[in-house]
Amino acid sequence: MQESKVGLDFSKVEYARGIAGKIANQVQDFVEDYTTVAVERTICRLLGIDGIDENEVPLPNVLVKEMQSRGVLGQGIAYFLGNCIAETGMTPQQVADAVVAGKIDFINQPVHTEKERNEALAPYVSAAIDRVRGNRLRRERYIETIGEGSKPYLYIIVATGNIYEDVVQAQAGARQGADIIAVIRTTGQSLLDYVPYGATTEGFGGTFATQENFRIMRKALDEVGEEVGRYIRLCNYCSGLCMPEIAAMGALEGLDVMLNDALYGILFRDINMQRTLIDQYFSRIINGFAGVIINTGEDNYLTTADAYEEAHTVLASDFINEQLALLAGLPEEQQGLGHAFEMDPQLENGFLYELAQAQMIREIFPKAPLKYMPPTKFMTGNIFRGHIQDALFNMIGIWTHQGLQLLGMPTEAIHTPFMSDRYLSIENAKYIFGNMKDIGSEVEFREGGIVRNRAKEVLDNATHLLEQMESEGLFTALEKGIFANVKRPKNGGKGLDGVVLKSECYSNPFVALMKGKK
Repeated sequence: MQESKVGLDFSKVEYARGIAGKIANQVQDFVEDYTTVAVERTICRLLGIDGIDENEVPLPNVLVKEMQSRGVLGQGIAYFLGNCIAETGMTPQQVADAVVAGKIDFINQPVHTEKERNEALAPYVSAAIDRVRGNRLRRERYIETIGEGSKPYLYIIVATGNIYEDVVQAQAGARQGADIIAVIRTTGQSLLDYVPYGATTEGFGGTFATQENFRIMRKALDEVGEEVGRYIRLCNYCSGLCMPEIAAMGALEGLDVMLNDALYGILFRDINMQRTLIDQYFSRIINGFAGVIINTGEDNYLTTADAYEEAHTVLASDFINEQLALLAGLPEEQQGLGHAFEMDPQLENGFLYELAQAQMIREIFPKAPLKYMPPTKFMTGNIFRGHIQDALFNMIGIWTHQGLQLLGMPTEAIHTPFMSDRYLSIENAKYIFGNMKDIGSEVEFREGGIVRNRAKEVLDNATHLLEQMESEGLFTALEKGIFANVKRPKNGGKGLDGVVLKSECYSNPFVALMKGKK
């Protein structure tokens, strides 16, 4: 039995995990019966359909919109493409091009047997599986040959809006010592029900997530990784209305880390909870198969709710996210469960409460590469205090063996970081990580002290919350504002019109091949 530094009763931990598993199973029972426009567009992309029409509408959108308008979305794109390919001998891309040109009605084709449809699709399914598996093996070979940074990985962001400028900043960050480069997605992209096409040079607060942008940045990080002698991971965002599509694009282009959390989209982007939980399942299957580490968004709860009073909601959500990920075949080693250093810096003994929270979460999820987020809510224009806040955050990161340390910037509350700001942040982290490397194995927490008592309190409160959620169900809990003090209606929000019940002939050829198989 694992020994707890903060005195956790692991029988209580497993009890809480069991409740979270029941909540996740309730969600999964619902998810299994439905598909969405995003799931069907994802299947198109994995089958090799790409490009745009004369109005710059992505071809996967064209096909799925046609199905939706004719009331046959529930039969699934694989059904219609399988029939069409079996009948015409075309490739999926040729079918899409012919539909756009008005040369074929891909829905109104002779119906072939299930066996014939599967055989028609098989070469394209296999090609996608091979490409994603090849990217995973390529990453593993890179790490074996040139190595990687030590944990916690130093994680920085770039967000210029221009992918080519992002490349310059990303490579500079890697040379300064960063291990993960996250390209922040442009403001509002999570609410677009399509994925923009090609390389982009304009964006607000970030850069559009497109497959070509992924390809450009992957190539740039491989180049700088060989230069500095360690593998540099690439991160982007597959939350929002195109969650599984962007997961597929990332898998096809060799991304390593993805922000992938349905609850974030529900709470902070008002995306319909039914839509996003269905989309999340397929996106996590893809990420699991691709060897991608997902990041969840629990840190965001503490930007709208008090980090001391609501700390237990972070733990409860981590439990649920863990169980949802396992149902999708995504192993613990790829679950970057989220939490954050967000307590009011004026709170007496706040550092000890943050330390208790971080150590508790580290012990409860021992295999997970936890994503630890820096202070943001209480960052001000005082860059000197901000640098100290980030230093305290870095101390806890190394002390509690976090996995992915998203570095805070002294100018967090002022402007998008300059390269010089990132240098200061990386220097701060490296200095503390080196000087305090083994503090976690040297220091013990006294029985009855602040740290142990706080960890027990948070676990007990999280367990009570999970018990309440099990009796109500996740959907009802979200309607009541259980997380982040944000209430969302089950039948409200964006994207509900893209949800449909699966028909008896529905199939998704990638689920069985990807789920749990590497």
